[in-house]
Amino acid sequence: QVQLLESGGDLVQPGGSLRLSCAASGFTLDDYAIAWFRQAGSRREGVLCVSANNEHTDLVDSVRGRFTSSRDNAKNTVYLQMHNLKPEDTTVYYCAAVQYYGRNYCGLHTYEYDIWGQGTQVTVSS
Repeated sequence: QVQLLESGGDLVQPGGSLRLSCAASGFTLDDYAIAWFRQAGSRREGVLCVSANNEHTDLVDSVRGRFTSSRDNAKNTVYLQMHNLKPEDTTVYYCAAVQYYGRNYCGLHTYEYDIWGQGTQVTVSS
């Protein structure tokens, strides 16, 4: 069964850090572009993506300089490292994966991704 499972969501104080994990099963993540989305009202906002070959990334301005993503191919897992968290970062975070024709591309639109995790809650509050 092809699936993604997020974990690591928690309550953290403003200015704190958190690392989310996204573990894949049923497929090999290093063949896929990965993106992280977060719930923004009724829609999901693309936050950060990494191409399959790790050479292309894209991220929204609101997290630039604070969020990064990395892969551990041995564990078939990707991570979202978040620093200097702000209350406005509070929401549910999702990871998603897609196998593009080219390995050097990723996008931040929900319609581009066909494998989704269930989400994990991040709360930034004092």
